[in-house]
Amino acid sequence: MGRRIDYYDDPNAPKANSLIPSVNVVVENDKGEILMIRRTDNDNWALPGGAIDLGESVTQAAIRETKEETGIDVEITGIVGIYSDPRHVIHYTSNNEVRQEFSVVLAARFISGSPTRSAESREVQWMVPRDTSSLQMDSSMHLRIKHYLEAHEAPIVI
Repeated sequence: MGRRIDYYDDPNAPKANSLIPSVNVVVENDKGEILMIRRTDNDNWALPGGAIDLGESVTQAAIRETKEETGIDVEITGIVGIYSDPRHVIHYTSNNEVRQEFSVVLAARFISGSPTRSAESREVQWMVPRDTSSLQMDSSMHLRIKHYLEAHEAPIVI
């Protein structure tokens, strides 16, 4: 399996050669915990998410990706923001794709299911949001969680 390497504002980062719309989902349960995965491709903690497939909406992709990576069914409740900073690129070593960041981050509520690992997630856990600040994760994930917790009146657009 290839690896995922995130670069931010790094002059030594490879140049982007693709732009693929994706989603991340901040799922909250009735205890105020958020759903986190530990990725298999870089061992970092992250919000569930992935690429939007042709023929599906942003909402459909968010629901599908969350279920695939975590075993959890969700209902989308809002938008946190749109993250498209060209200084953030993601290198997938399996095919040498280098994506410019483009992620729609949605908020969701837990409906059903139990945290279940997948090929993309070595761990799946409900976490108290303040505990996520010490986890190994890309700075873009820390920022997305921070923006969610700040509950801005309008979506963030970067």
